[in-house]
Amino acid sequence: MECEICGKPVPENNPIKAKIEGSVMIVCKECAKLGKIQKTPPKPKFAKQNKAKRPAKNRNKSYAKSEESTEELIEDFSIEIRKARESKNWSREDLGKKINERVSVISRIETGKMTPDNKLTKKLEKTLDIKLLEKIDNIDLNQFINSSSGERSLGNIMKIKRK
Repeated sequence: MECEICGKPVPENNPIKAKIEGSVMIVCKECAKLGKIQKTPPKPKFAKQNKAKRPAKNRNKSYAKSEESTEELIEDFSIEIRKARESKNWSREDLGKKINERVSVISRIETGKMTPDNKLTKKLEKTLDIKLLEKIDNIDLNQFINSSSGERSLGNIMKIKRK
């Protein structure tokens, strides 16, 4: 094992860990003076043996990914948010106050420069009375094997998905 700063050998059985400039590194004694030495946590003397008392996990539930449907943000979310806000005669400042977000966040979402996370999307849906999330079912790619061209391609999947 070598010092991460100077490359000198460091004893493997008792390496020195030091926090230097915010990073914890394995260093030699000389380089350890450049930062603050980190103490290793003490090892427990007795190992806990609670394995017999744990309740058995319920393994009867099976969640198949193909059965789940997920929600996805609609494609023109920025336009929908702006239209809904303007239909209520609210300014960006008004909407920001109602959902407790900065005006810059509202502006970036409405211009399409930012995609809102799920929490913010739910706030916008509730406040503006609009639907921004649509349910998307997972697609079984095996159904595309016998397509007209005989090959699976992204274009074939997109054509069928939009139908």
